[in-house]
Amino acid sequence: MTQKEERKMKDTMLDIPAIELKGIRKTFQLSEDRGADTVLALDDVNLSIRQGEFLTIIGPSGCGKTTLLRVIASLTEADAGEVIVNGEAVTEPGIGRAMVFQTFGLFPWKTVIDNVIFPLVVRKIPAEQARETAMRHIKQVGLEKFVDAYPHQLSGGMQQRVGLARALSTGADILLMDEPFGAIDAQTRELMQEELLRIWEEERKTVIFITHDLDEAVLLADRVLLMSRGPGKVREIIPVDLPHPRFEYDARGHKNFAEVRAHLWHELRNDLVQQRAEEQS
Repeated sequence: MTQKEERKMKDTMLDIPAIELKGIRKTFQLSEDRGADTVLALDDVNLSIRQGEFLTIIGPSGCGKTTLLRVIASLTEADAGEVIVNGEAVTEPGIGRAMVFQTFGLFPWKTVIDNVIFPLVVRKIPAEQARETAMRHIKQVGLEKFVDAYPHQLSGGMQQRVGLARALSTGADILLMDEPFGAIDAQTRELMQEELLRIWEEERKTVIFITHDLDEAVLLADRVLLMSRGPGKVREIIPVDLPHPRFEYDARGHKNFAEVRAHLWHELRNDLVQQRAEEQS
């Protein structure tokens, strides 16, 4: 393929949404007993996510955020609807989508380099190429001095960096991140947010990022998806008009940051008040 053909293909891809969700519906059975009650987790979720977009998802606890992410990753099968990735319907996990979980998910018996290289070994990438790729992403997250360390020798923030490097090493164009910074302390969390923004500026991958943190939702996102109280639906999609790169200035001090955050809190607070009233009635 010539360079001209490659550029044309890339330009064409930019016109195709990275992810489209059409009529996603998901129920769960409350127990294994036949005829047991079911709960509706997601109901008629429709969404289009642009190539290279950073979308954060926020909503009340139990609104189906993680379920939605797992459906996108094809780790959970929807009862109805379609997940379309780069123009093609998907029903199975693929190398183009990588998950980063809240729990670090590292193999405790493997070193940093071996944890990061693992998905490449599974794909039978030649050893030298796999190591080169893994080292590039380990350096990208600033852990080149810890390649031979084991997870128990690392802080929580460093372990999460290993998880991020592993996801990047897969070469996936789509990162699906389920509260990846929820288990680390507040100061490390802010550093990790900056690190992720820096990497996103370099890689311009499509990122879908679940969080319960209002500041985090606004700081990272091109758009924030606000989900409704269960069953989960798309309640509102709010654009975040903040200049990039956001790690080079105090984005939290920007008036647009404050406006979006205040709007999100107003909507979420109403949900919480309504939920409490229903529980007490």
